[in-house]
This record gives sequence, C-alpha cells and structure tokens, in this order.
Amino acid sequence: MSDSSARGASPVRPGAEPFFAPGGRVGVLLSHGFTGSPASMVPWGRRLAETGHTVTVPRLPGHGTTWQEMNTTTWRDWYGELDTALTDLRSQCDFVAVCGLSMGGALALRLAEQRPDDVDALVLVNPAIALKRRDLKLVPLLSRVLPSMPGVGNDIKLAGQDEVAYDRMPLKAMASQLQLWRDVRENLDSVTAPLLMFRSTEDHVVDATTAGLVMKGVSSPVRELVELNDSYHVATLDHDAEFIMERSAQFLADHAPVA
Repeated sequence: MSDSSARGASPVRPGAEPFFAPGGRVGVLLSHGFTGSPASMVPWGRRLAETGHTVTVPRLPGHGTTWQEMNTTTWRDWYGELDTALTDLRSQCDFVAVCGLSMGGALALRLAEQRPDDVDALVLVNPAIALKRRDLKLVPLLSRVLPSMPGVGNDIKLAGQDEVAYDRMPLKAMASQLQLWRDVRENLDSVTAPLLMFRSTEDHVVDATTAGLVMKGVSSPVRELVELNDSYHVATLDHDAEFIMERSAQFLADHAPVA
C-alpha cells in the first residue's frame, strides 16, 4: 500500500516520500519542517545509512501533498507521527538520536521533553520555536477568515535545491504550530539529552532569538551551538550541508556506545 493510500490522503508529490534504511543498533530519526517534506532530510539520512545507522525520515501528516490537506491537520498529528517512528526505532536500536530541521526541531525537542529515556541525543538545525515574521502573530485571527498566505518554504541560498515545500502557508496549520511552540518553550528544562545545534547566521524564517532560548532553556549537560555562515534556513540542502553531515556524524560517534 502506498504512503498516500494508506492514509486516504492526496497523492504524495514526487520527492516527498518518506525514507527508511535498516542498519545497525544506532538509530536516527530525522524530521523535516513546516510545509516542507522529507526531501530536506533524505540526503542527510542517506549519508547516515551509508555509515551503518538505522535511519527513518517520516513524512509528517499533511505534508508533501497539498496545503489544503495540511490545513486539516494539527501539531498533534505531526508529533504523533514522530512519536510512533521513535517507538519503532527503539524496538530495533540500543541508541536513538533525533534530528530536526525548523519545526522538526521543535518536534524533536518535544520528544526529548516527553520521552527523555528514549531520546539519547538531539541534533537541531535552525529549530523553530519563535517568530521571525511579526505578522504571523495575527495568524490565530487570520486563520478564521483566510485559508492561506504566502509561504516560507525553500529559503535556500544554494541554487537548484528544492525541499518540495508548499508555496502557500496554511493558516489553520500555522495557528496549530504556534501552539506547539508554546508547549515546547514551557518544557525546555525537561530536555537532558546531549544537544548539538546548528544556526544559520542569515535565516529568513526563524527568529534570531531562538538559539538562545533553546541553549539557555534546556538542562542538557552537553550542549553545543555551531554557526553556519553560508546557508539560509534550510541548511540541510544548502552550502553547509556537507559540514552538517560530518559534524553531526562525529557528535553521534562521540555519544553512541556502539556503531
């Protein structure tokens, strides 16, 4: 059964399919961002799989199809998909790291907050838990009268890259994401897993205060912040993608007990 028919959903866009690669006892769960798709994380996932990791990149509900469909989903649907994926990985692996881009970073943080014994390490790339565009503060009101507004996808400096994102921002879904952010910010001190975070110095999506909020808010004894100087928001597909892959692989090797 296909990914789309399994959910009774709209057809999945080419390139937005989920990814899974079986491997060793170190598992990695990677999550894409709001209105994006697994396309933003699959190259990273393939690299991890090549070095023997068990890797899964789910497609979050409402993503990779149509923005109209996404407007029928909420943050609890997105989180539920990752929660299930984490449970599946834990059944196969002795050590599991969760990696997230943008909203995927917020979802990864929530997994670490709610399931500290199951998240052994966190790697975040430009996690989204605060606003950049001030007009988005009006989303809860706007979503009652407008279905969408111009999107925020494909903020990539490197030409020719595509995260298979929507060109419209579904406002009901965005209003739900704001609720997710509040929930995550309120519980950051519950995060104890070793944390590696990448932050693009030129990001047109996530507010610059986010890195500080996360680094100061978590209780992780190990927390590293690395700046990216040649990438925009979707850094996993940008000029610094290779550096992210190499640096995160070293971080996992430093903290995973087995290869």
